[in-house]
This record gives sequence, C-alpha cells and structure tokens, in this order.
Amino acid sequence: MKAILRRAYGGPEALRLEEVPAPTPGPREVLVRVRAASGNAMDAHMLLGRPALSRLFTGLARPKDLRAGADLAGEVAAVGAEVSRFSPGDAVFGVGRGAFAELVCASEDKLVRKPAALSFEQAAALPVAGSTALQGLRDAGNLRSGERVLVLGAGGGVGGFAVGIAAAMGAEVTAVTRSEHVERVRALGAARVLDRAQADFAADGAFYDLIFDLGGTQSFAALRRLLAPDGRVVAAGIGGLGEPKLGAMAAWAGRVAAGMLRSRFGRRKLIFTMAAIRPTDLEALAAMMEAGTVHPPLTGRFPLAETPAAMRALLDGRTGGKILILP
Repeated sequence: MKAILRRAYGGPEALRLEEVPAPTPGPREVLVRVRAASGNAMDAHMLLGRPALSRLFTGLARPKDLRAGADLAGEVAAVGAEVSRFSPGDAVFGVGRGAFAELVCASEDKLVRKPAALSFEQAAALPVAGSTALQGLRDAGNLRSGERVLVLGAGGGVGGFAVGIAAAMGAEVTAVTRSEHVERVRALGAARVLDRAQADFAADGAFYDLIFDLGGTQSFAALRRLLAPDGRVVAAGIGGLGEPKLGAMAAWAGRVAAGMLRSRFGRRKLIFTMAAIRPTDLEALAAMMEAGTVHPPLTGRFPLAETPAAMRALLDGRTGGKILILP
C-alpha cells in the first residue's frame, strides 16, 4: 500500500510517498481503508519537531514514528480478535496514527460509525478540529445559550468549527479572521465578522462572555478588558509553533501561564484546553452536521501524493479551514 512517511524533521519537503506493507490490526484495533483524511495544524508543525522538548518522546535526531496524519474516514477492512463494535464493510470515522495512507490501523475506541447522510470528506474533517472546538466551548468555556462569544482565529479549522458550534448552541458569535476568509466565516454562522486587517476587535467597544482564542497572540491582560464580569477566555492549542523565531512558543507559554495565574485572583478566568478524542463527542458533532446546524469548513483537497503541498498550505495559513487528503 501507499503511505506518507517522514524520515526526518523538516518542512513539508521531508514527507515522502512510499510503498509499505499493509498493517495488521491488533486485538482491539480496526483496519480502515481510508477514503478521506484531513490535515491539522499540529500535523504540519510536528514535521518541524516542535516544541524541541517533545523530541525526548518522539525522537531526538529523527522521528521514531515515521507515519503522519490522524483524522480519517473510511471503510472497515478487517478487525482484531477482540473488536466488538465494528465489522468489515462498516463506514467509520475518527483518528488513527498514520492516516495519510491507503490503509491504517486505529483503536476501536477512537472510531464511530459514519452517518449515511455525511460524506467521507465531511466526516474526515471532524475529529481533531471539531473535538477541540466542542470541548473548548462546552466543557472548558461552559458556554450557555444567549452568551456573546468572540472567536479569534476563526478562519482556521478549529475556528471554523467553533463559529458553527457556538452559533448552534445559541450564542451570538463575533469572529475575527483574515480578509480572505471573511465571507466564508460569515456563512458558517457568525453574526459579525471582523477583518483583522481593517478592524481592531479590541477597540470596538463590545464585551463578551467567552473569548475563544486560537491565535495565541494576545495576553490575558489585553483580553480580560473585553470580558463581561464573569467572562472566560479559553485558549486552545499551542501558539507560536509556526513562527520562524524559536522563542515564539516560549513567549506564548509565558503569556498563558501568567494569564492563568492572574485569573485565579479574579472573576474573569483564563482556561487552557486541548482536545481528547471521545466517541460520544464525535457522534455529537456528526449529529450537528446531520441537522445542518454545523458545516465543515472545507477549503482544499489534495491527492495523497501531494500531501507535502497540503502541509505547506496549512503552515502558511492562508488557505484556512480544513484541508482534505484523498488516497
């Protein structure tokens, strides 16, 4: 079978399409024939081996795990001896290490059945970005209907899902994004969309119950001035990974740590969150899409052989949304 491998740290040029043996599922694993995969910012940043400390676990000089990709949707080709929830032929989606391939093994508890109403492409866009947005808003942010939400970085995959999910939960959503993403983000459910090149969201006089910060460029001190008395800032993901300066991520970490410490002494809070892949959340996200209340922010499609170009687009950030990789 064909798969994308990364045999060294580096940019997208480190990725190679190679012929490798098909994997064999373990007792609790499912072998999935991939019909669509999607890239996340973290997939692109991991190519660089950042943060440097992570190399203690992923390999100091070069990656221990050569595989790439996580989000996938496809058909079950085979199941391990202890798998009880799936059978060959089932349409599924979820995450599996090495999703940028024709076949991939995934843990049974990281997959759910794909609703017939969703395409493989739509389902493949959901897992990591959708889970990050849902858990950040619902769990970390305790979002309630009628609240005012500001989404910073709304043009990306997580940001696009956050706009739609917040609107579906009954929030009034203001989104901040690049000029080229304004109309697309508005169509996802934002009541207001601010072009970050033309409008200063911090100076328009609005106050918010929840700020979902995906850019990582603002300090808590700056954002707390925009919060209602019991407002919350939810910071998702890791900032500074795509910056050329090595200290960018350290600066982001310092801002988050200082903000979380400061928020312990007041009503306005800063919460940091990272997603966990849970079947119940994948099913909830799929139900929102089936109902038409949330739409996947799909912006590009690349064949498997062009995965390096897909990762380059993710690192650049101008494509925005979710980029699909199709075996």
